[in-house]
Amino acid sequence: MAERHLEIEQKYDAAADFVLPELDGLPGVVSAAEPEVHELHASYFDTADLRLAAHGITLRRRRGGPDAGWHLKMPAGPDSKQELRAPLGRPLIVPPRLAGLVAAYTRGAELCPVATLETRRTVVRLLGEDGAELVEVADDLVTGRGGGDGAEPERWREIEVELRDGPAELLKAAGKRLRKGGAKKGRSSSKLGRLLGEAVVPSESAAARAAARSRIAAATSNGKGPSITTGEVVLAYLAEQVEAVVAFDPKARLGEEDAVHRMRVATRRMRSVLRSYRTVLDAERTAQLGSELRWLAAVLGEVRDLEVLRMRFAEAPAFLLDDLGQKERAAYRRMNTSLKEPRYFALLDELDRLIAEPPLVEAADKKARKELPDLVTRAWDRMAKDYASIKGAKDPDVARHETRKSAKRARYAAELAVPVLGVAAKRVVKDAKRIQEVLGGYQDGVIAMEHLGAAAKRTRVPEEAFTLGVLYGQERCRAEGARDRLSTTWSQTLGPSF
Repeated sequence: MAERHLEIEQKYDAAADFVLPELDGLPGVVSAAEPEVHELHASYFDTADLRLAAHGITLRRRRGGPDAGWHLKMPAGPDSKQELRAPLGRPLIVPPRLAGLVAAYTRGAELCPVATLETRRTVVRLLGEDGAELVEVADDLVTGRGGGDGAEPERWREIEVELRDGPAELLKAAGKRLRKGGAKKGRSSSKLGRLLGEAVVPSESAAARAAARSRIAAATSNGKGPSITTGEVVLAYLAEQVEAVVAFDPKARLGEEDAVHRMRVATRRMRSVLRSYRTVLDAERTAQLGSELRWLAAVLGEVRDLEVLRMRFAEAPAFLLDDLGQKERAAYRRMNTSLKEPRYFALLDELDRLIAEPPLVEAADKKARKELPDLVTRAWDRMAKDYASIKGAKDPDVARHETRKSAKRARYAAELAVPVLGVAAKRVVKDAKRIQEVLGGYQDGVIAMEHLGAAAKRTRVPEEAFTLGVLYGQERCRAEGARDRLSTTWSQTLGPSF
């Protein structure tokens, strides 16, 4: 298992004659430890076309210093990165665990050395009253080479200020002191980014996703919503979901809380849009994509269903939780195996192509403000039809399940339209979500009862069987309660009013 660490730091460029100012007078800082000097050698790995660097990700093997080893850094927010570490191992063999975490970006392409950095680092640690390390200030003299050993070296000096156990305000105060002394805000968030410079080019799909988002944001913020086409709104929404799938991929592989769920939701949103907005997108081109998205949702769904059960049975006896834990771990292993398959990488490539080369049809050029109300209403009417079918259905549970799926489609269809239709679309989202959640509560209860029934057949211990029977009764009451709330919830919905 790779060691994880959230890195919060700021970088500053400094001239060769820059003098590090006194820092022990900063708020909360009682003293500064004696400077430590380290000689660091780092080899950076990426694909030949620098896919990791294009997404702000760095993967290196570094010798020297107290944290020698493999380091994978992935953006986690402003001034912060999620860092994962692994032992030094072999020089040219990326640890499989780290390689797997960037597979959504590399997609089978080889990871190879793309740059080396030699750094003479002088570290000053700022300490608090109890001796706790509040901030680490690293004064780095860097020599970098990119493009092979024969490339001309580039040299520069930079200051890194990394937050340890201190408050965020201290990071800001230290930066202010450095800037007052002559340092400037760093031109790049990483040494590798600075070294490679213009060699790092966003992919065509990433550029298309950014353009789609920018178009919607600019038009809506300037009050020009009426000029947006239906196709532009659909593409912006799809672009957001594609980015979510890729962003949550490594988090899902690590088993971070709610990551599988959010990755699955993004997958289902895309499937829903392909169906609800099939008059905007070429159905022939997107048919296979919808099928592959359904496959991915199923892969993620096995883990998610077990996560829901684990949370639902949080207070259950240990024997039941242990059984659930074993099943969940096995499901994660199967999921991670599927996320290594060429089939998954091909799906990601096709999603990129969907945004970069959108299969729009004539209706996509129509004004969104005019077309979206009809498309959202159509999705709502489908849900209403499915809801009406529950009464008198041969199998009401099947009808409820279909209603839940159409409620999701209505919700996502309206969610997509919010930037253009505003409050009216938000109300549809809220109403559809309420129906979805009531039916989801019923479905979760049914799944829980099925699991408890299966567990009861396996046990030979009377006490365990009794406990499972009690839990089964509780789940049945919860499920029936959700089922009985459905008609009341439906009566409180207003439906589209555009």
